[in-house]
Amino acid sequence: MIVALLLGRKGSIGFPGKNTYPINGKPLAWYPMNVAKNTKEIDKIYLSTDDPELMKIAREENVEVIERPPHLATKEALGEHAYQHGFEVIKERNPGITIELVVLLFCNAATLTSKTVAEGIKALRENSSADSAVTVSKYNMWSPLRARKKDDHGFLQPFVPFETFGDPKTLNCDRDSQGDVLFADMGLSIVRPKNLINLEDGMLPQKWMGQKILPLYQEAGCDVDYEWQIPVVEWWLKKYGEFN
Repeated sequence: MIVALLLGRKGSIGFPGKNTYPINGKPLAWYPMNVAKNTKEIDKIYLSTDDPELMKIAREENVEVIERPPHLATKEALGEHAYQHGFEVIKERNPGITIELVVLLFCNAATLTSKTVAEGIKALRENSSADSAVTVSKYNMWSPLRARKKDDHGFLQPFVPFETFGDPKTLNCDRDSQGDVLFADMGLSIVRPKNLINLEDGMLPQKWMGQKILPLYQEAGCDVDYEWQIPVVEWWLKKYGEFN
């Protein structure tokens, strides 16, 4: 069995109400739910949340609800632990059933299609050594080479020492000079159950992805954390979405 597990909590700080924000007449969370519903390889879909409004949307879409414990619904709680908890509940609700793969989704990430999910499942079935397949987007303009942080005197310094990227004398400001900068855009992570069982063995910062991660390329993918991202998602859905 392949299951999908969505995360969405109520108390966003950066963009309150983001998971239910209307986009093209539908709440943001509706999109990943229906991508999962449109993926024929997925057998069951679950939502882990503390938000009554999200629970209502999920039940209207025949998505099974997992009520998230309060200690996993704070701004300090890590998504990886909420995923781990959700997976434990799924196993309890499906005794004796072997779970092949877990499709991990976020309620605030709509930049995804069922075709990409199917491609990721196929890739993992064909490569038994891979731990996961995740969507990535190329954001060379946000290369870590360009990142800065403020020092104790209030001045900007490199966020990462330039030596990390090679000889500083050979570095330049061209955004493509260091090769493509691929960000896991949080649209999709398809993982093997062992990743969630042995979470501490995974690679930072998203330990649920394991160590051997296959990329699923897409353009301008993102999870919504701020209101300014909404027009980007609307553009993406118009260009790539399957619910036009």
